[in-house]
Amino acid sequence: MTQKPFRLKNFYRCLIFTGIMIACSSPSVPKPKAYFRIDFPEKSYTRFKSDCNFSFEIPAYGKIEPSVLSTAEKCWYDLRFKDYNATLYMTYKPVSGDLSVYAEDVRKIVYKHIIKADDIIETPVINQENKVYGVLYDIKGNTASAVNFYITDSVSGFLSGALYFNVSPNKDSLAPAINFFREDIVHLINSFRWD
Repeated sequence: MTQKPFRLKNFYRCLIFTGIMIACSSPSVPKPKAYFRIDFPEKSYTRFKSDCNFSFEIPAYGKIEPSVLSTAEKCWYDLRFKDYNATLYMTYKPVSGDLSVYAEDVRKIVYKHIIKADDIIETPVINQENKVYGVLYDIKGNTASAVNFYITDSVSGFLSGALYFNVSPNKDSLAPAINFFREDIVHLINSFRWD
């Protein structure tokens, strides 16, 4: 009879030891993916005056140049952020009764992203003092372009823009950069003047 409690005691010891060994040898949990920290410069702007009938403020850390597209027309510009692998492509069209066609073209381009987009948010642009009207589009999700816009005076000019990064879209890793450059686009729109 005295041997049974001894065997039971050893059994419990073995069971506890085995449980500890199993718990300690469980596979390790991998660390979640991390993204590089991006240090952004302080906001600073300079006025850009186009050869056409408009001007606006651009960030000091961006470089504006004529569009390099083979289909580019006069007053099409690329605002390049070389250090961030990003470009704001801007196209200008003179308006002569075809304003609704241009606005619809931009809307169609934006809504082509609906397949990959989680959401598309339209924010109206209304600046009566400077006669600047339009729409700012925020495209959420893993899309090629995250911010698009168009602005017009409804009479003579129409400018549209789309922000692209020269990398595979990843909403998590690009979110800080998208938010940073979105502020610059909003500033561009707010500082826009028809000359």
